[in-house]
Amino acid sequence: MMMKAAVQAGSGVDLREVPRPSPGPDEVLTRIHAAALNRADLGMAAGHRHGTAGGAGTVLGFEWAGEVVEVGSRVTRYKPSDRVMCEGLGGFAEYGVADHRRVFPLPRDGLGWREAATLPVALRTMHDALVLNGGLVAGETVLILGASSGVGLMGLQIARLMGARTVLGTSTTAERRARLTEFGATGTVDTTQEAWAERVRAATDGRGADLVIDMLSGPGTTETMRATAICGRIVNVGRLAGARAEFDFDLHALRRIRYIGVTFRTRTADEVGAISRAVERDLWPALRSGGLRLPIDRVLPLDDAPKALEEMAGNLHFGKIVLDCA
Repeated sequence: MMMKAAVQAGSGVDLREVPRPSPGPDEVLTRIHAAALNRADLGMAAGHRHGTAGGAGTVLGFEWAGEVVEVGSRVTRYKPSDRVMCEGLGGFAEYGVADHRRVFPLPRDGLGWREAATLPVALRTMHDALVLNGGLVAGETVLILGASSGVGLMGLQIARLMGARTVLGTSTTAERRARLTEFGATGTVDTTQEAWAERVRAATDGRGADLVIDMLSGPGTTETMRATAICGRIVNVGRLAGARAEFDFDLHALRRIRYIGVTFRTRTADEVGAISRAVERDLWPALRSGGLRLPIDRVLPLDDAPKALEEMAGNLHFGKIVLDCA
């Protein structure tokens, strides 16, 4: 049986008819209704490998929402017709498979496919960064670098939900900074300004942020350490500003900063499953009540996947770009 999918084509992205996948013993096959774009999709579209996956012919897309069609022999939680949201590889298609440990049930009746498709990556990434690795404690101050992305906006909300006293978000444009308070920010910072760490310290009684979630890295890392409280923590989630830079080891030691690196590329399925259980434990009540959400900037049909990726690369959106796949 064949299906339509957006695949990596060596020099770009093509829409093709490809074989419909079948679930392995630990997998769930879904009829995909909507898929959301992430920054990692740009690397995959350009032919960069993601873990062990990638290369010409790879179906793109890391998160989606849909109905369960079939489950593997070792899957017990899900059954056909269940409404789910998934993280995996192959979401820009009419059907996709995901390991059951990367699948969430939709948290409430009435949640639309488009909205559900925006949630899996942001929920896992930010709960892992803020709570499981960052060790956020109620009453602490949090700084999220790159807060206007979908993952960043979710991070602002989770930080407030988990009891952060001050939550600062950064963005390089005034228009985006103005919207961060809608999603839980108590203040904003423009990282294009020199010595922007002073703004962070001014908002945190001169201490700096107890916990920094850094999705930028690169040359700004020294200023990030200046913005971090003595004995604070920096969780390195992304490298949007660069994967290489000079590192001020003396400043790092003087401020006694714990610098924590995270990625999902080297995690086992069981490790991901443990994170998923923690997400449901801590965040499901807020999701059921509609207290956690992500804005959808635009929706395009699956046939326009190449255009959607171009628009993401242009970096003019706020929130998520979604594909209708049904």
